[in-house]
Order: sequence, then structure tokens, then C-alpha cells
Amino acid sequence: MLKIALSGCNGRMGHVISDIVAGRDGMEIVAGFDINTAKYADFPVFADPFEFNGTCDVIIDFSNASSTEHLLSYCEKHGTPIIICTTGHSPEQLQSIREASAKFPVFRSGNMSLGINLMTELLRKSAAVLGDKYDVEIIEKHHNQKLDAPSGTALMLADAVAEALPYDAEYVYDRHERRAKRPAHEIGISAIRGGTIVGEHSVLFCGRDEIIEIKHTALSREVFAVGAVDAAAFMAGCKQPGMYDMSDVIAAHNA
Repeated sequence: MLKIALSGCNGRMGHVISDIVAGRDGMEIVAGFDINTAKYADFPVFADPFEFNGTCDVIIDFSNASSTEHLLSYCEKHGTPIIICTTGHSPEQLQSIREASAKFPVFRSGNMSLGINLMTELLRKSAAVLGDKYDVEIIEKHHNQKLDAPSGTALMLADAVAEALPYDAEYVYDRHERRAKRPAHEIGISAIRGGTIVGEHSVLFCGRDEIIEIKHTALSREVFAVGAVDAAAFMAGCKQPGMYDMSDVIAAHNA
């Protein structure tokens, strides 16, 4: 039986993940971590991971970026693999995550959806072919409760494009103070927040007399929960320290 600890268990994604795990054989949630310690399922909920005296095979984190370093400390002490689904980390926090991956297995992705991760591969191929002849613009849309902007997914998609471009791209998030033509070597990233939009990401390659658009729309949070649970199953059998992402899960499925 795969034992999962769920950080951010009382958030929206925590409840969805709890439902997904409950419907799968061979796995269970043995503990929840959340500042809100209300209990809604068969597992206990702790405000601090270090209050949990049991054992788990892997932690799924859908809490807040401010909780990451404390969770990493717990994982380092116990040698527990972690799935970091939280976004909005500072450069310093990202460095801490990279350093932690040298000590125990760390899984991190800007988006847990299989579709988004396949989209990144399409973007790399598109950018390699289209090169510097097309302007790149990214538009992301989320619900009005989302804290970070741009989304971690938008940045992940921008990174995928930038890796394949023949120039060093500049990410531009705000043009309202600019009174100039668009420079050739930039990637524009725009964020929209409204209503209950789960998540929508569009990447436009804008050339002379044509536009190529690659788009992904999430219709429910379940797509992210399924990816996180699949990642947990993958990471539970991972004993080697290192940084892992959804490409490793996809490769394992295809092996």
C-alpha cells in the first residue's frame, strides 16, 4: 500500500486529490498537513509536518510557496520523496529546491497536467522550426482567487520556447510604460484573472500574414490531481536523489 502525506489537504486541490486517491487501489492518504486542521476524511491533519509521527512513502504538496522550505526540511530528515505542485516560488526558494534534490528525490512541475506537458514538447519543436521569424506571445487565464501572476505554467511554457529559440529571449510582463515598437527578441506574457476559470494557456507564434496558436484548456482541477497522484506513484519507487518532472512520468509509462 502506497502511503501518501498531503500538504495543503484542506485547499481546493487537496480535496480533489483526496477523492482521486480514495478511488484508486493500492494507495491511501495517511496524513494531511494544513494550517486549517479541520478533519474531513479518515486521515489526521497536522498544522506542522513534524507533528506527524507516522511514516509515508511520498508527500504531495499543493499548499503555498511559503511552506516549501519547511517541507523540504521534513523530507531531508526522513528521506521522503516530495511532489512540489505549488507555484510562485522566489529565485531563492527555487535554489533551495535544487539544493534539496541533491539529498533526496524531488519532483517539481509548473503544471501537473499531461496535456500541458505534451504541449511543452510541441512548443520546443515549433520554436526550433519557426526561429526568429515569428514573435512569441503567451496569454494565460485563471480564476480570480489565484495569487501568483504570471502562472507557473506560463513560465514553464515560456522556458520551453526559449530553450529552442536561436536567441536569448527577454520575458516581458508589462508594456503599459513602453512607448516603442515591440523588440524582436522578447516573449510577451499576459495574465488574466476572472471568475472561476480553471486554467487556459495560449502560445502564439505571430509571423508575416499568419498566426500559429497552440492552446490548452483545463476544464476541471481533476486533470492536475490525476497528474499529481501519478507522479506520487512514480516517485514512491524512486530511491535516487535528483530533480524529476512529468517527462519522467511520461517516459515511465512508455517504457
